[in-house]
Amino acid sequence: MARIFAGKAARLVVSNDGEKPLDLMLEPWGDVYRILPKETCVVVTHLSAGDGSWPGTQLGDEPFQVGHGPEWVTVWANGHCFHLSDRAGNEIDEYVYGGCPVQDPAA
Repeated sequence: MARIFAGKAARLVVSNDGEKPLDLMLEPWGDVYRILPKETCVVVTHLSAGDGSWPGTQLGDEPFQVGHGPEWVTVWANGHCFHLSDRAGNEIDEYVYGGCPVQDPAA
């Protein structure tokens, strides 16, 4: 099972336990991914080179900030990039935002 923090990467599991699709907004990129009922995805973000702290958060050194409503969830990925995968680490969206490193599903 993948850890939440693995080196310079952080993972956030987002599940839709409802009966209607859930819009996942990924900020600061403004990308929207639709999570179908009973579907789970993992938002992965990576630290940029530097002092090893997560930038862009209101709470201090945190990799994610999350907001939600009945039909949407907003995730601020505070690394320099993000990508989406399933729980096994397989890519959901082939496009990688911000130049994330090549992914190993076993990582």
